[in-house]
Amino acid sequence: MEELLADFIAETRDTLEAIAGEIVAWEAEPGDRKRLDAIFRFVHTVKGSCGFLDLPRLRHLSHAAEDSLADVRDGERTPDAALVSAVLAIVDRIGELVDQLDATGVLPEGDDETLIEALAPGQVIASASGQPAGGSAAAARAPARTIRLPVELLDRMMSGVSDVVLARNELARALRATGADTGLEMAFERLSLCVADIRDAITQTRMARIDGLFGALPRMVRDLAAELGRSVTLDTDGGDVELDREMIEMIRDPITHIIRNALDHGIEPPEQRVAAGKPRTGRLRIAARQAGNQILIDAIDDGRGIDAEKLVQKAIKVDLITAEAAAQMNWAAKLELIFSPGLSTAQSVTTVSGRGVGMDVVRANIERIGGSVEIESRPGQGLRVTLRVPLTLTIIPALVVGCGDHCFAVPRSAIDEIVRPNGQTITLSTLGDGDVAMIRGKMLPVVDLGGFLDCRSNDPDLRPVLVIVRAGGGERFALKVDCVLDHEELVVKPAAPAIMATGIYAGATLPDDSRPMLLLDVAGLAAANGVRAGMPEPVEEDNTRERRERVSVLLFRDLDGAERGVRLNLVERIEDVDRAQISRSGGRLVLAHNDALIPVAACADIPDVARMRMLQLGDGTARLAYAIEGVIDVIENSERLQPATQPGLVAGVVLIDGRPVEMLDPHWLFSGVALASPRNTPLCLLAGEDDHWSRELLSPLLVAAGYRVTYDSGEERVDVVIATAADAVPQGIAAPVVRLRAAAIADAIDEESVWRYDRDGLLKALGRAMRGA
Repeated sequence: MEELLADFIAETRDTLEAIAGEIVAWEAEPGDRKRLDAIFRFVHTVKGSCGFLDLPRLRHLSHAAEDSLADVRDGERTPDAALVSAVLAIVDRIGELVDQLDATGVLPEGDDETLIEALAPGQVIASASGQPAGGSAAAARAPARTIRLPVELLDRMMSGVSDVVLARNELARALRATGADTGLEMAFERLSLCVADIRDAITQTRMARIDGLFGALPRMVRDLAAELGRSVTLDTDGGDVELDREMIEMIRDPITHIIRNALDHGIEPPEQRVAAGKPRTGRLRIAARQAGNQILIDAIDDGRGIDAEKLVQKAIKVDLITAEAAAQMNWAAKLELIFSPGLSTAQSVTTVSGRGVGMDVVRANIERIGGSVEIESRPGQGLRVTLRVPLTLTIIPALVVGCGDHCFAVPRSAIDEIVRPNGQTITLSTLGDGDVAMIRGKMLPVVDLGGFLDCRSNDPDLRPVLVIVRAGGGERFALKVDCVLDHEELVVKPAAPAIMATGIYAGATLPDDSRPMLLLDVAGLAAANGVRAGMPEPVEEDNTRERRERVSVLLFRDLDGAERGVRLNLVERIEDVDRAQISRSGGRLVLAHNDALIPVAACADIPDVARMRMLQLGDGTARLAYAIEGVIDVIENSERLQPATQPGLVAGVVLIDGRPVEMLDPHWLFSGVALASPRNTPLCLLAGEDDHWSRELLSPLLVAAGYRVTYDSGEERVDVVIATAADAVPQGIAAPVVRLRAAAIADAIDEESVWRYDRDGLLKALGRAMRGA
């Protein structure tokens, strides 16, 4: 009998919230016979089970609800709001009684006549449940209908699989360390496949459809909308998406708070919506979808959105920020204030909101489980809140990176891409006190992991790697590391409290080498290094034009001592180069840098110093170097440019902090220097025959390095000649000669030549020849 009672409690809890949602949906569509039948089957099943188990109070409640629903099924009664409220109240009471029965083993006595009388036509009843609007008291859910297992057993099984994964990783490390063909590789591969299958199977036992969470939302929206005087239609999508049952419980409260915010702050009362030209009934959509190893949950409403300017004023009023700091904030930073503790946009404190305990807790709870919260606001049109959460908390795919002698793990779900600075489309430079990366025309802040954690490598020749990650608020930044080691599936467990208290670690793990390794908290790293969000500005704001006209300007001291500026988006990098790398060729200055020739522009003669500071400017296709004395600052400017009287180096003058500053004219610079006639680029004569190798391999290499190529010795001006040891340089050509050889190792005859497949050697030899070395 005890087993039957436990099965009854589990099955009832498994359907309570879903059936509450069905009742609300049935109220919206009274003609939906399928939903009516589902509700009727539920109360009928409860009545039958209670009679067998001798639970008269539950039987009496369910029997009364069954009779009223039977009248509706027979066409003798039309469903209305009063009937729906009465049935919901009985469902709530059934949930409370089942909880008490589970806790004490005894069904408490009580009077339910008020609830039963409310089922009669013409009666009105408020929710008799002691629970807040939003679902029944049922909190425990069975993970499956066919077999029920204790949650503790599932946790032990998953913990055992985690230990097996660690043992497999350690075995893999040992096999790699031997380096010998032991014949165990095939056996190890089979073992790895079996471990992966077992892990997936046990993970599936912990998975549950998210519609168990969505099932409670219609009831919550209905009751809350009635309380707030709103008219709201709820749409849900993606209920078949599966998520770890523990993750479902962890995101339940954040989703509940977001929905309550949408109804209280977002969706306007019906009369305000009509006055604003919107439909009287607001729309709220909750959708879930899987993207890789993440679940994305969107909450979208068509309400008033978030007015960032009002948010700033409220933040100033409660002393969260100063007026001076607010004046320097862009739209994204202002919108981020919604996550500040103690800040509420509600006009008064109600039972729903107004205490300032909200979105900061939502973000903290989501980030605690390795997820993130993103907000997209369109004032007057609506708001989208996106929750990104991992599928499971136990085993996560991660990228292992190295800094100095230390290794760290980065959750793969937070990584957008991995790049290495190449001096062209991806550059790394210093602006002010920090590093920035220009990646295909977009500038990102850089967090130097080695410098931040004081574990930087001492190797001067090491080329760093940039791991582009996305933090909790959606902001992207580049994490600079020494190297990328491997992709692994890691078992993550909490680290020591002192380590977790730093806010930059999400846990500890044990990789292949069995050395404890820390998992980085990307959101914590962003916060510790001052990385902020960079959401696009909404087009609905009245001051959009003013914000869009604000541009970032790099101020610098030019060679003639004048203070000038250039748009920061044109600056690919700022670096110091040797003066010897700058030479005059073909009547203009060129910089031999990174195995390429770059045109040089300057407002005055290049001084005779050991090192020169250069601005590397790019227009997307061409580059040029502009010689300067030093960098002053990076500012935001919206002042109108007073144009120069004639085209030239200076486009005009702007007023910055009360002083005139000349702005470079990039159009004039690139048209006169970088995009000059092709005849102004160095001309390279290939003295040999126009054969397949020189045409298909050598010529493209030279063109990519910034040279023009010709086979015609009659050209008027030749800057450099490329020939083999057997090729004779044509008469009348006084240009320097670079000799190529076919063999990789030089002999006594052609020891000064360059192997024709030595790309770096050839480009360096050309650079020396151009400089007259």
